[in-house]
Amino acid sequence: MIHSLSIQNFLSFKDEVTISFEATRDTHLEDIHLVPVAKGIRLQKLGIVYGYNASGKSNLIEAFEYLKNFWLNIADSKDEPTGVIPFLLDNESRNKPSIFKLTFFQDSIKHRYSLEITKNVVISEKLEYYPGVQPALVFERKLEKGISKIEYGPKIKISPIEEKEIAIKCLPNISVFASYIQVNTVIKEIDLVVDWIRTRIMQTIEPLTVLQKFSENLAGEDKDFRTYVLDYLREADFNISNIQSKKIEEAVPDEFIARAKMIGIPENELARIEKEKVIRLTNTEFEHSVIDKGAEQRHFLHIDSQSDGTKRVFGLSGAIYKAIERNAFLPIDEIESKLHPRLVEYVLEKFLRESKSAQLLISTHYDNLFDEDDLLRKDNFWFTEKGEDGATKLYPLSGFTGLGRISSLQKAYKFGKFGAVPNID
Repeated sequence: MIHSLSIQNFLSFKDEVTISFEATRDTHLEDIHLVPVAKGIRLQKLGIVYGYNASGKSNLIEAFEYLKNFWLNIADSKDEPTGVIPFLLDNESRNKPSIFKLTFFQDSIKHRYSLEITKNVVISEKLEYYPGVQPALVFERKLEKGISKIEYGPKIKISPIEEKEIAIKCLPNISVFASYIQVNTVIKEIDLVVDWIRTRIMQTIEPLTVLQKFSENLAGEDKDFRTYVLDYLREADFNISNIQSKKIEEAVPDEFIARAKMIGIPENELARIEKEKVIRLTNTEFEHSVIDKGAEQRHFLHIDSQSDGTKRVFGLSGAIYKAIERNAFLPIDEIESKLHPRLVEYVLEKFLRESKSAQLLISTHYDNLFDEDDLLRKDNFWFTEKGEDGATKLYPLSGFTGLGRISSLQKAYKFGKFGAVPNID
């Protein structure tokens, strides 16, 4: 589980900000919200970020996405950019490195990772873990005369040959993890973290992310998911009584194959299509139960005939199902996109009750959540706000005093008590 992430000089974050999933001492709804990960440390399953448009909500989520991509990206050459974008609204920051500090728990073991990176090279990178009270070094990497030098902790078992192979692969613009996975060796302390990166950090869901195909493929392959998503849609009152999802094959003409080469279909799939002359698709239909002239009738409609809201919930259910299955971290930007407000509450409640240690980080403009005291805790909420210099500030609702005396947090937010609302004249 993720404990916290600190960001500095990345996108709209100029000065260091930290988002933390560590819970306050409040015991409200702790049975569905909190996961004890170490003595005295309880982590939240849910973080909710509010802020006006362009205040930095999406940039916070992008920080997690950037790290996941950077960790495992293998560059073709040392001249490729790292993809990091510093704060660009002053001349000093744009020439300084971006800094990330991540604390997380893998199999109840605390880890700390730090990264200092420019648009072209990694300045430093460090991973520690806590076998006891004190940290133990896994690796520390520094840039010396344009070449990455990696030092390993005394507890790490690695031969000189393996050290050399990883060092050769460690171009100045990629991570140690990306270098390590190219070498035929096993370092359990690094393998655990690589596995965590691959399975426990999921791709960000944005408002325009098309999730339909993901859930269709899942429904075609996983019987348990079909049952899960059918219950999901029934409980959400979509009047859907059954789902059929199956694989089909369709013949393809030569001109399709020529177009497929241009649109970037993976080479192995393209080779199969050229050989077999068929494309494999998933066909999904939803059964709707209706009453007509006093009698129940059932009709199957293709997924393309469903409402945008139905398709959005169907897609989200697949991503959240996988997050719960993997105990993973899933960021969702503007979760309310195409959803009725009550459906947002339903999705969050279902996740909280079913998750063992999966985490959601969501951004939203739906402010009714502030007064859902029977569903949410005050330490779920965070705010983003931009200063006069264009830099994003990030701060928690739990940092305000006197919250217990406020009858409606929603109204207090609307009237600007917590900031993070647009100043409309």
